[in-house]
Amino acid sequence: MASSTRSMSDAETRIREQGSGEAPSPGGGACLVVVEGDAEWLGRRIPLDAEVVLGRDAGCGVRLESDDVSRRHARVAPAAGGHAVADLGSTNGTFVNGEEVRARRLARGDLLRVGPFALEYRPAGDPAARLHAELHLRATVDPLTRLLNRGAFEEALAREVARARRGGTPLAVLIVDVDHFKRVNDGHGHAAGDAVLREIASRIAAAARGGDVVGRIGGEEMAVALPGADLAAAREAGERIRARVAGTALAAGALGLAVTVSIGAAALLAADADAAPLLARADARLYQAKRSGRDRVCG
Repeated sequence: MASSTRSMSDAETRIREQGSGEAPSPGGGACLVVVEGDAEWLGRRIPLDAEVVLGRDAGCGVRLESDDVSRRHARVAPAAGGHAVADLGSTNGTFVNGEEVRARRLARGDLLRVGPFALEYRPAGDPAARLHAELHLRATVDPLTRLLNRGAFEEALAREVARARRGGTPLAVLIVDVDHFKRVNDGHGHAAGDAVLREIASRIAAAARGGDVVGRIGGEEMAVALPGADLAAAREAGERIRARVAGTALAAGALGLAVTVSIGAAALLAADADAAPLLARADARLYQAKRSGRDRVCG
């Protein structure tokens, strides 16, 4: 999943933007580690290589989706060999270790609270930060494809549905299924099948726009949430993915395998109470693509 405008590394700092789907390696620099908040955030490492603004606004380095978080809520910036936090006039306040603060230098283990999110400060070289990041990756990232796993994708999609409802903006979903995948496993072995899935995941991620959310939701099924896209735009995005997969053979060890995908597209409707009907329509259109001959987009 290729993310859009961020000043920090992709999957480490996003709530909404998820672009590449490639999980970063936990680093050793100073960071904030999320210890309370959305399940997708728990254990997430936010690097502090430069100034970081936390808030709901799209221009914030760390975008925290909650009504209790102000648009520009707080700033964490380098200060005299460490870091300091400053409240940016937030409605609900910024807290360090339970005390509301206007500005405060951070010490190892300090707990910074912004709305429902609690973030623990870890200076450079702290091994606990690396451990938290590794635990987060294990909980949210599919180890084979390095995309979001099903649970993390569904949580992200639920947030996108809520955002679309609040803002009156469109939202669409693609479900991508590998055609005749059983033939790959049966004919070339499961190692080749795994290699095919990794390569297809990489091509889907490369075709995604900034802000799209990509996940693996089943054995050979992947999904893409498309914030801001109507059904026509979703079909165009699906065709980009289809063409990227079918365009050149996929490397599976010494083999070059010609593989295609079928894709179902659906857009959020006013009657949809949550993400379930949206996914169901995309799934139905995926099977329409299969019945129509595969290697195509239906929506």
